[in-house]
Amino acid sequence: DRPREDAVSPDASPLDVPVVSAKIHGEVVLLLGWGSAILLQFAHPLVARGVADHSGFRQGLLAPWRRLHRTLHAMVTLTFGGPDEVATTARAINAVHDRVHGTLVEAEGSFPAGTRYTAHDPALLGWVHATCLYAFLRAYELYVAPLRDDEKDRYCAESSAVAPLLGIPDGVLPRSQAELDAYLARRLASGEIVVTATARRLAGELLAPPGVRHLWPLTWLLRVTALGLLPQSVREAYGFRWTARHRRALGVLGWLVRHGRPLVPPALRRWPAARASRRRGPARAFARPVL
Repeated sequence: DRPREDAVSPDASPLDVPVVSAKIHGEVVLLLGWGSAILLQFAHPLVARGVADHSGFRQGLLAPWRRLHRTLHAMVTLTFGGPDEVATTARAINAVHDRVHGTLVEAEGSFPAGTRYTAHDPALLGWVHATCLYAFLRAYELYVAPLRDDEKDRYCAESSAVAPLLGIPDGVLPRSQAELDAYLARRLASGEIVVTATARRLAGELLAPPGVRHLWPLTWLLRVTALGLLPQSVREAYGFRWTARHRRALGVLGWLVRHGRPLVPPALRRWPAARASRRRGPARAFARPVL
């Protein structure tokens, strides 16, 4: 049976007790869902262009890892931090977004040349947010354990609590699994989500970062874990090869991680902030997976 503290009370506010977000975000193995979320984000032409023009993602050997470190720090702080830490992190995210804006020099997907973009656009923030929910839920279930339907709903509701901190209007972020599924289906069918040449270049650098391209076990692991959780339509749009052999490899990897995880000491399995939060007990916090 599941521990009692994992149960979800329908009367609890997502701002008061981020039960499921703490459960999911506390797992170090959630890193295996990061690549899928990023690839999905790149599939929006304006997100891909914003990353290409403004992110340090492509600036040197350690740039992707520095970006990942910042992302993880933000996610963990928004989930487990106190009010002051949460506010500071939100201000830092907004400050980064202040610098990310521009104009398309040439057409990108369905967006014509001259289209302006900004990281404060609620539509782009909503897409980034939804891709994280999608990838992290799938990664948790593959590498840790299945989630109940009410836990998935609760996770979406808890994660939407960040909307006012980032200036996202009410109703933009999905608050349940059904809303998340409907949102993704609607966006994928809209014609806006197009894998451009920019997205393919960024994807190549994500899956084979400079300096590790010849370390085939590592690059193979990056590819299998990132591509395996993608919607089939997006994976095909990138032109990635995905065979029965890849599916079996992902299944074996998931089995090994799920069954090996309980043997790993909590100090290596859970983020320090997650372990400290569990010792303190439930606390008021905002929760949102963010990139």
